[in-house]
Amino acid sequence: MRCRHCDSELNLTLIDLGAAPPSNAYLTEKMLRAPEKWFPLRVLVCRNCWLVQTEDYAGAEELFSADYAYFSSYSKIWLAHAKEYVQKMVERFKLGTSSQVVEVAANDGYLLQYFNELNIPSLGIEPTAGTAAAARAKGVEIVEAFFCTRLAHKLLEQGVRADLMAANNVLAHVPDINDFIQAFALVLKPEGVATFEFPHLYRLIAEKQFDTMYHEHFSYLSLTHVVRIFKHNGLEVFDVEEQETHGGSLRVFARKLGAKNNPVSNNVAKLLDLERHAGMTTPEYYAGFQEKACLVKNDLLFFLLKAAADKKKVIAYGAAAKGNTLLNYAGIRPDLIKFVVDLNPAKQGKSMPGSRIPIVPEAKILAEKPDYILILPWNIRGEVMGQLAYVREWGGKFVTAVPSLEIQ
Repeated sequence: MRCRHCDSELNLTLIDLGAAPPSNAYLTEKMLRAPEKWFPLRVLVCRNCWLVQTEDYAGAEELFSADYAYFSSYSKIWLAHAKEYVQKMVERFKLGTSSQVVEVAANDGYLLQYFNELNIPSLGIEPTAGTAAAARAKGVEIVEAFFCTRLAHKLLEQGVRADLMAANNVLAHVPDINDFIQAFALVLKPEGVATFEFPHLYRLIAEKQFDTMYHEHFSYLSLTHVVRIFKHNGLEVFDVEEQETHGGSLRVFARKLGAKNNPVSNNVAKLLDLERHAGMTTPEYYAGFQEKACLVKNDLLFFLLKAAADKKKVIAYGAAAKGNTLLNYAGIRPDLIKFVVDLNPAKQGKSMPGSRIPIVPEAKILAEKPDYILILPWNIRGEVMGQLAYVREWGGKFVTAVPSLEIQ
């Protein structure tokens, strides 16, 4: 395989997670009686540009199909994050009723609904049919397609030019990252601004977040690489903020290359220095990650096997993609985790891909009164523990596996 950005040959492995089905390919009852597609899940590092990336086996159309089941609005924390983002962007960039906002990967309208409340014109780009329909139900205008330069030219023909473009947790999801960034440079107005949020590779490595690696995540990003790839494709980073979402993310602000608006913040140099001193452009930085992931896996398996031996009931919460990576890497099946609870009706009644653990509504917790609840989306553990605080009534405890096993 060659690097998806600079086309250099890839020969440095960060981690090999074996094989797994696509993390959002949830199984219906009919699908349980048929074979699943499994793909190798190996993550490589480019020694030339230092982009960390999955080895390609499945295309975006297969991974982000019409029944893609990730809906952003089921997390109250994420909705609050989106609303705060809108307030900050409106104030910082003086957006109003004559402005144009475009969000790429608009999902179920979780973000653009707040621009609509302020009567700021907005347009969402979203390729998955189910989430696009949910966004339209909120009154959000959606173009149902993958964002690329081809679509960007169509939007320009229709008169769409953006004052602000938002791309939250999508930069990692695109196989052709060069074309994707070029499309932003096309649609932005001369003094427009684009913001991108994505999990920070620095935090991923430091906190052993290997479960965030799955086929839908084609790239794992540092600011060092983002600055390079943006410049190569017509954008310039002028500010960056660290966020606590998704286990530690960056919010990057970019303008068109050559634009004079929005001077470059000192935040950019500070974070680039952090990454450089950490050694993120050296092969040594990526050594040992496989062994750390293996320890996390073994600790979880030891806990589950002991719980089974002690006749304790363990269930999981959150049918998240990261949970599927963890379950499949560890080889966990319904004999160790009876079921997974999820609030999303689109997932309920289905089963987790690979592990085939059934997904059920929250009411099942009261009926079963488990001894332990393994929180798979550990990044929202506080929200989940607050929501399920009633399990304390019968002595129930919460468990997280990443970055290390913790029982509360």
